[in-house]
Amino acid sequence: MSEHGITRRDFLRQTGASAIVATTGMQLYAQQNVQNKTRVILIRNKNVVDGEGRIDRKIIEQMLDEAMVTLFDVESPAEAWKRVVKPTDAVGIKTNVWYYLRTPIELEDAMKARIMASGVQEENIGIDDRGVLSHPVFERATALINARPMRAHHWSGVGGCLKNYITFTPHPPDYHADSCVDLGALWKLPVVKGKTRLNILVMLTPQFHCQGPHHFDREFTWQYKGLLVGVDPVALDAVGLRILEAKRRLYFEEDSPMRPPAKHIVAAEEKHGVGIASLKKIELLKLGLGDGVLI
Repeated sequence: MSEHGITRRDFLRQTGASAIVATTGMQLYAQQNVQNKTRVILIRNKNVVDGEGRIDRKIIEQMLDEAMVTLFDVESPAEAWKRVVKPTDAVGIKTNVWYYLRTPIELEDAMKARIMASGVQEENIGIDDRGVLSHPVFERATALINARPMRAHHWSGVGGCLKNYITFTPHPPDYHADSCVDLGALWKLPVVKGKTRLNILVMLTPQFHCQGPHHFDREFTWQYKGLLVGVDPVALDAVGLRILEAKRRLYFEEDSPMRPPAKHIVAAEEKHGVGIASLKKIELLKLGLGDGVLI
């Protein structure tokens, strides 16, 4: 994995042929590099969150647009989103509404606006978290967008892209055994299998430590001011985990792995085959703010 930032011009020079990723109802072309690694975009902006935690709507929109253009190697955000959805799709935007650290409304609005600009009718777009199994758009969805904040989690070590699909099962405790090791199996459920077109792991103010179920303390968050964007949910979680681990080392002044260990990320690749967890197989392209990147 490259340890340095990369400009879009550098990225275009280094990029090879496209790989076709099969999805329900369309072929999604996810650009990969000549080493055939899965691509993850990390974009940060020092002004996206202010000292009070307020999000700048315009800046987060710009961050999303730049990440999408780079991810799909196209000239405009509109062209990028047309690689993700088509006018005939019913699109479910799977967010996370946990009170203390929810998917930003500003990001939800930006995604919806760009999906509509791609020709999808508003009545065919749904945004939900805990009610996805009864939401009329999700019930007939042909495409899913997955977006949630990264945080330490009492049962699974971390809550990221993989964990965010837990509400697609009527029996979440079925996946709690052994540090939620089998969260990757959620992605094979008929309601979601093959439908996810894009994943966004929100790293604006991630939580790197918790002390029990549903625990939140701002002491254990920091303004990282980033977004991770990609097609592969496992790769995004693997990168996000590395960043949280780096922050924990700084805070605790020693190696401090997640407790419990986030073993579901590696299992998602090795046992369930739903993505890439090995950092050696991930091409991380870093855009924007470099100070404090931690990876």
